[in-house]
Amino acid sequence: MSTSDAQHSEDLNAQTVSQIAHLARLSLDDTQSTEYAQSLNKILGMMETLKGIDTEGVEPLKSPFDHPQPLREDVVSEQNHREEYQAVAPAVQDGLYLVPRVIE
Repeated sequence: MSTSDAQHSEDLNAQTVSQIAHLARLSLDDTQSTEYAQSLNKILGMMETLKGIDTEGVEPLKSPFDHPQPLREDVVSEQNHREEYQAVAPAVQDGLYLVPRVIE
């Protein structure tokens, strides 16, 4: 982010928050708008700090855990009841439900 973008993020004020809230159809009073503007400016400041961290040579994490997540075995736990379920359907063909055409 350029210096002008960093300065632009600090320009977030209660009026801007109120305009965004209006577009999002949210109801905020002046006190809330001011509080949210301050909070959002802090968040944007933290993002700027994070951008300054040198991550050269740091491998991305696949998982935050030391060990891979154990996966359960892929075994069948339920019986196939398709024929029973489709017996009450108005129209079935080759195991699929047939429905009336909606779009022509």
